[in-house]
Amino acid sequence: MNGSTILFLGGIFLGVVLLVEGAWYYYQDVHAPRTRMNRRLDQLRSGTLQQQIEASLKLGGIERSETFVGEILSRLESKLNQAGMRISPERFLSIMALMTLSIAIAAPIFLGFANMLGSFTVWIMIAVVAFGLGVMVPLAFLDRKAMKRIKKIEEQFPVALDIFVRGLRAGHPVTGALDLLVEEMPDPIGSEFATVVAEISYGYDLRAALENMADRIQTTDLRMFAVCVAIQSETGGNLAEILEGLANVIRERNSMVLKVRALASEGKMTAVVLSLLPVGTFTFVLTTNPSFYLNVMNDPIFLPGMIGIVVWYGIGMTIIRKLIDLKV
Repeated sequence: MNGSTILFLGGIFLGVVLLVEGAWYYYQDVHAPRTRMNRRLDQLRSGTLQQQIEASLKLGGIERSETFVGEILSRLESKLNQAGMRISPERFLSIMALMTLSIAIAAPIFLGFANMLGSFTVWIMIAVVAFGLGVMVPLAFLDRKAMKRIKKIEEQFPVALDIFVRGLRAGHPVTGALDLLVEEMPDPIGSEFATVVAEISYGYDLRAALENMADRIQTTDLRMFAVCVAIQSETGGNLAEILEGLANVIRERNSMVLKVRALASEGKMTAVVLSLLPVGTFTFVLTTNPSFYLNVMNDPIFLPGMIGIVVWYGIGMTIIRKLIDLKV
């Protein structure tokens, strides 16, 4: 193969990569937001969104006990709200339990060591794999989805404040300005303000509805917004000017956050690689060559060694997470 052929094939490969990347960015930046907005407007006209909000309010109205189980359900419910998943924590736990049980039953069959189930170490390994795939993976997915949605809300919030301020200066009441946000802002922040409007319609005052939204999302920006509206309702003043100043502060803070994220991006990518590489290697070897572990599983030092590896892996991930978790 001569040099011209290599250059030609390399050019074709580069062109295909650029074409795929361009199509992906077009979908993410143009087509997907337009599709989500049209779908959301259809939901507003048909009343589907209102039904979803009512179901969310019913889920949020359940009081949890102060027991250990109640605390777990409350935290899981908070994370589900942040992720925008309108299911109860009990149902989510049921799905994880079903996944764990299914993996525990199917793992010996697919991995080919059903004839070795007499070993206690094999049962421990099956339990660890089932727990990791049935519990840890859904929780990691939920946490990732919640972080992504919160980040999107933080990006949309200054624009929402601008629309809210313009609505107030145009003469709309506060509830009318909130209706503008529901109609003009895309998801996820549009649906959150739709929940606020629904709560006000069902008897909540404005301060309580905004505090509920801040409790659901748990971001500094929304808490400051709720505090500003609460103070203005008690002391008076020009709410439009207060919120305009708040929007400027949030934009400056977001600019600083982006700079910090850019400086810390290399460390975060290193943390992702170090987190996924051991798990990915273990999973790949176990699925492609199960005998690599099964042949030594009955060795007396295998189980203590695996426990030590898992403990040190957890310690390492905790330290890495602390190092890259920069607060602004």
